[in-house]
Amino acid sequence: MNAPSVPTGQAGPIGFDDFMKVDIRVGTIVEASPYPEARKPAIKLVIDFGGTIGLKKSSAQITRHYRPGDLAGKQVLAVVNFPPRQIGKFMSEVLTLGVPDADGEVVLIGPSLTVPDGGRLF
Repeated sequence: MNAPSVPTGQAGPIGFDDFMKVDIRVGTIVEASPYPEARKPAIKLVIDFGGTIGLKKSSAQITRHYRPGDLAGKQVLAVVNFPPRQIGKFMSEVLTLGVPDADGEVVLIGPSLTVPDGGRLF
């Protein structure tokens, strides 16, 4: 899933129950391929979240810092409970998370150590 427009300011406060509604899990990229048909340059990902979640697809605008051939085996965080979103001809099932670098380009976020796929962020 492509991220919505980048927020410019700090979001207002939310309750812990609101935070818990967003299901953020760790998964391992098992497949990555170019997505030249996308409006903005993107890479199609297949991410293994293990257990009951399994394999999910995502379109990510990460071409500035990543090449498809270098992504297999990388663990990332993603929101797994948003509804699927059509990105061109591709159905993106999860929102892969990242943060902007100094130029506003996406840098993926993930654990600093290898952890079991499917673990929930807390």
